Amino acid sequence: MKKNVIIIGAAGRDFHNFNTYYRGNANYNVVAFTAAQIPDIDGRKYPKELAGEDLYPAGIPIYAEQDLPKLIKDLKADDCVFSYSDVPYPRVMTMSAIVNAAGANFILLGPADTMVKSTKPVIAVGATRTGCGKSQTSRRIIEILMEKGLKVVAIRHPMPYGDLNAQKVQRFATVEDLKKHKCTIEEMEEYEPHVVRGNVIYAGVDYEAIVRAAEVDPSGCDVILWDGGNNDFPFYKPDLMIGVADPLRPGAEVSYYPGEVVARISDVIVINKIDSASLDNINAVRANLARINPKAIIVDGASPLTVDKPELIRGKRVLVVEDGPTLTHGEMKIGAGVVAALKFGAGELVDPRPYTVGKLSETFRIYPNIGTLLPAMGYGDEQVRDLEKTIENTPCDAVVIATPIDLSRIVKINKPTVKVGYDLQEIGTPNLSGILDEFVKKHNLVK
Repeated sequence: MKKNVIIIGAAGRDFHNFNTYYRGNANYNVVAFTAAQIPDIDGRKYPKELAGEDLYPAGIPIYAEQDLPKLIKDLKADDCVFSYSDVPYPRVMTMSAIVNAAGANFILLGPADTMVKSTKPVIAVGATRTGCGKSQTSRRIIEILMEKGLKVVAIRHPMPYGDLNAQKVQRFATVEDLKKHKCTIEEMEEYEPHVVRGNVIYAGVDYEAIVRAAEVDPSGCDVILWDGGNNDFPFYKPDLMIGVADPLRPGAEVSYYPGEVVARISDVIVINKIDSASLDNINAVRANLARINPKAIIVDGASPLTVDKPELIRGKRVLVVEDGPTLTHGEMKIGAGVVAALKFGAGELVDPRPYTVGKLSETFRIYPNIGTLLPAMGYGDEQVRDLEKTIENTPCDAVVIATPIDLSRIVKINKPTVKVGYDLQEIGTPNLSGILDEFVKKHNLVK
């Protein structure tokens, strides 16, 4: 007898779990997805063209997660599969209790049932939390490999917030491709740093189809780089797994799902931000990693800042705009922009709360512990307009922008701007260069 299944997600891992484990599996009937974390993604359908028209001729509806207990009863769900990341353990078990209390099984799918094998060598980058520095670690790896003459194709953890059929397989090679695919700010923050460095990045919905396209990319492909999102474990079976841990949030590496999975399966773990964390916190992270994964190679790293116009900060009233997810469900109180503003002597950090509008006001209600800064939320056109209006409303001398993209290309900013950048800097040995030398030799990739 078929089991009825609800997949609990946030427009990413949930779709991948369906595609790899449930699609085409006649033993199960996926009756619904639920959505959380990302605004305005419930009320859609996972389309029949992606779900498989034989078993799902009407597609699969997506509901709000808050309706889960009622959905379990109304849809007679047997199993509920938890399928999103960057979640503290108490919340995971609270969800389990909600599901069990409604009568269903609570399930976490693992790597064996969800990782796709590539025909190319795969380096995967993950993290123990959102905002650890995974993206700059990915960029550093790509730069090293490109210096060796290798063609690297990156594949990014999904962010499909639009037309799912149109987003089945997306290829980004130029900034113009970001416009063509109608990317949100969150998507651009991840894709743009890759394309401006000259490498191709893929993303989308169907990650089996995506990796097959990447393997035969028209620009060439020697290595696949999995650029993971949140603290999820990879969608592809890695030949080298590199994790990133954050000593500004010690203990997260053993208290968040699935960040601890990333920490336990990593061959290499970069402890980032050691230039800004306390020695006690750095040592606490080292001790936790040594306990759960003593075989991992530990690389010490920093994320030094670059600031293009520091004279616009000193003594001025500044509004700091930071990467959105890091400060919302990533729970960081400050980001690179605040650090730069304080380092270069800002007279005042202007609190944007009195000046927010629309979706930005809602963001601060949902995440009341955000620091004195503005998260660059832009999951849709309405949020982008609200971000632009909030910046316009906020009285300040300059806007300090610490997003990974050229934000002024997306929103009109009527004030002087300062751009803050950050890249990974390894400290001492072992380092990524030496580790990647061994990887290249092992897989016969020497050019």
